[in-house]
Amino acid sequence: MFDQGVRLQLLIGATVPRPAAYDLVDALAAVEVENNDQGFDGFKLSFSLTKSPLLDYDLLGGGLLEPPNRVIIAVTVGVLPQVLIDGVITRHETTASNQPGASMLHVYGRDISQLLDLEERSHTYPNQADSLIVQGLLREYPTLRLTSQVTPTEDFPVETDRIPSQQGTDLSYIRDLAERNGFVFYIEPSSIPGVNTAYWGRENRLGTPQPALSINQASESNVDEPMTFTFDALAATEPQVSIVEPTTRLRIPVPVPISLQPSLAAQAVQPLRRTVPRGTAQLSLAQALLRSQVASSGTDEVASTSGEVDTVRYGHVLQARRLVRVVGAGRTNSGTYYVKRVTHRISQGQYKQSFELTREGRGALL
Repeated sequence: MFDQGVRLQLLIGATVPRPAAYDLVDALAAVEVENNDQGFDGFKLSFSLTKSPLLDYDLLGGGLLEPPNRVIIAVTVGVLPQVLIDGVITRHETTASNQPGASMLHVYGRDISQLLDLEERSHTYPNQADSLIVQGLLREYPTLRLTSQVTPTEDFPVETDRIPSQQGTDLSYIRDLAERNGFVFYIEPSSIPGVNTAYWGRENRLGTPQPALSINQASESNVDEPMTFTFDALAATEPQVSIVEPTTRLRIPVPVPISLQPSLAAQAVQPLRRTVPRGTAQLSLAQALLRSQVASSGTDEVASTSGEVDTVRYGHVLQARRLVRVVGAGRTNSGTYYVKRVTHRISQGQYKQSFELTREGRGALL
């Protein structure tokens, strides 16, 4: 089914995913996996349906595709296999047809962070920094085999001042803590199927960029469809944050901290809009600086580009939450970008990857 140097591996099971049986793989018509820098990763498996002698569809009666069974989807492009998603099945969609062989079963699912979002609870965490709370919550899921990468935070609340409290699921609270610190949270698979990395920290804008996406490079081009480049000057904002000195009651303006993220563009945008974040008057200076930095985080997405690449010509699996270079799009649009989203579409004889890239300005650094 998946030729031209691309091999697909499907593992599925109630608790421990195992290689799918031949009958299941033979019925598989298409695979779609979406990786996002924030929110859930997701997948869609499309199967051809046939009826058994009992006049029911075989795949629906076997129980292997029932929620919340676990699914691992991996591909090999070249030599090394790469896991696209480790997730759980969440819903089905059956399309019944009068035409023989046209009935389809679509199986949808999300990455395993969905398992952190199933139970709401109320809990308090006195005298604990946000990073310690996150580490403690992740340790409560040993069966997921999570390797934690949690960035330490230095704000230790005093119990007489405030007590961090959770009202909701573990996932929603971890994401709230991430947003408060200007971080992101996601769980992504490692190179070992069944082992995952839970990342809580700043967007990953370090490291060596992935192989370049090339346009208008004659035989070296690997992007088949036109690429769309967008520059939105209104996406950048300059927050006006201030605190009140408790003794004199004077209002003190707080400057916007310099971003700790490395610059990806030669020409950073100047914010056109000014905003006033609410509820900052009683914050400490350190908390107000953090709030100011979080409020200006939209500046990182003023320049974006989207397109689609044929994986066989590209020769690599493009990963979200990493860097990638764009070449051949002119000095203004070429250069290094942050990969915000990748959608993998695999079907008979083809493997396409659509992508969305962002950065904080225009112009290549090199």
